[in-house]
Amino acid sequence: MGECEVSSTFEGRAVLPGNLEGEALVTQVGFNAYASFYNSLHENVVSAECADSGNKELFGKRLDGKIICLPYTIGSTSAGAVWQRISRLGVAPKAMLFSQPIDSLAAGGLIVNDIWAGRRIVTIDQLGESFLQVVKSGDKIIIEEDGTVIID
Repeated sequence: MGECEVSSTFEGRAVLPGNLEGEALVTQVGFNAYASFYNSLHENVVSAECADSGNKELFGKRLDGKIICLPYTIGSTSAGAVWQRISRLGVAPKAMLFSQPIDSLAAGGLIVNDIWAGRRIVTIDQLGESFLQVVKSGDKIIIEEDGTVIID
């Protein structure tokens, strides 16, 4: 697991609230949903491995079922369709935790996915720059309905 020895708590804004626990997967650079899930957009996939070779921290790692910790997203309006597709295929991450305010394209795509696909990807933003300095891939994360994030 991660290197966090004592639990740390961060207060963010619950864009798509929920209570859950899971494993952190951390990137310090922008996350491109289309590039990351490109190989996972087809029928009969059982997992989603990051296909974005531009993101050295995540490339080749499993994204499905993880709690993605990131500063912001990059990409285009097609990301909204990507979120719906991977959710319907069952290979979406559990949550997206942003250190910065979420951008409108990511927020729109994740909210539309929640409404149209009926599968919530818990989304918290504004956790602060220190969040990405503390959290490490493999850390256990606890997310509370009010936007509280605990690195356990």
